[in-house]
Amino acid sequence: MTTPKIALVTGGSRGLGKNMALNLAQEGIDVLLTYRSNETEARATVQEIERIGRKAAALRLDTAHTTGFDTFFEQVTHTLQVAFGTGRFDFLINNAGTGVNALIADTTEEQFDQMVNVHLKGVYFLTQKALPLLNDGGRIINISSGLTRYSFAGQSAYASMKSAVETFTRYLALEVGARGIAANVVAPGGVVTDFDGGVMRDPNVQAYAIGATALGRVGQPEDIGGVVAFLCSEKANWINGQRIEVTGGMNL
Repeated sequence: MTTPKIALVTGGSRGLGKNMALNLAQEGIDVLLTYRSNETEARATVQEIERIGRKAAALRLDTAHTTGFDTFFEQVTHTLQVAFGTGRFDFLINNAGTGVNALIADTTEEQFDQMVNVHLKGVYFLTQKALPLLNDGGRIINISSGLTRYSFAGQSAYASMKSAVETFTRYLALEVGARGIAANVVAPGGVVTDFDGGVMRDPNVQAYAIGATALGRVGQPEDIGGVVAFLCSEKANWINGQRIEVTGGMNL
């Protein structure tokens, strides 16, 4: 009998991360997800995964604070042993994040530093500390944004960090390749979630996005989760160091 694979999904309790977690579970993968503040929401997602028939657990993590990463991975090790019967996992999905909408002239150092800490420093050092627990032959998927290819006023700080993550991913793919670990980027476009204050729920924003998108609609969480699950499947064995944009053809 094949041993089930396990994915660690940051920010996996809601929005895109939740859909990723559910899609992974539907592919027979157990899930350890993280949440920043809403434990009730996280537990509800765990229960949904368990109803699919997979094991799941949730741990609190604020990816903006690297000083807590050692303690977090102690908890990860304990949880893997207790809830999953192992000491290692197979897939790391760096999804957790927040947005900031401010013109360059108005962006504060505090806002900029928050983007650095969450989207670049947090991803870099969380990945670094995860590597000893990641099985050879595993996968790392970093979530970026369509905003690294096209531009919207007010998104410079957020998009700059995502561009850096894309560069980091290529170097990561090079350095962990000897262990058979592939690293890739998934870059969603505008998706209707609560991200960045739920901006994509605004009818005016949606109307613009629809007009700029070749497939003529806005994105939904289920448009993204399946792509992440695919990259964790055997069918994606030879994809490495790549950026996969999932925007429906926005601003082509």
